[in-house]
Amino acid sequence: MAAGRGRSRRVSLPGVAELLRPAAPGPDGGDQRLASGREKHTQKITVYLSAEELLDLERARLALLRYGAAADRGRIVREAIAVLLADLDARGNDSLLARRIASANIADGNTVSGDTPGGNTVSGNGTNGSVG
Repeated sequence: MAAGRGRSRRVSLPGVAELLRPAAPGPDGGDQRLASGREKHTQKITVYLSAEELLDLERARLALLRYGAAADRGRIVREAIAVLLADLDARGNDSLLARRIASANIADGNTVSGDTPGGNTVSGNGTNGSVG
């Protein structure tokens, strides 16, 4: 059998209720999200990085190693996502992620308008892969 045949390439995605549910508080009762650790991950995304971003990620991995905290790049990214999403849950518009995204949108000339049903439309100059 050829590679990939016999298996569906469809990805099972969570429903709207699961996506929009509030994050469960962490074990300490705070607004902490826990990143998945060393386990088999069944979901995948592709993220493109600049050479500088990839070098920064590798520098972070080496710095963590010097601090006695060994982690691969995927683990670092999952932890960073968990931290940023916990901050977004806790602080909303004042979160680091919301402020950085808003600032980047302004710098890129993008505007966000909430005049579409069910969501926002982001428009820009068309040079940065913006969604319209």
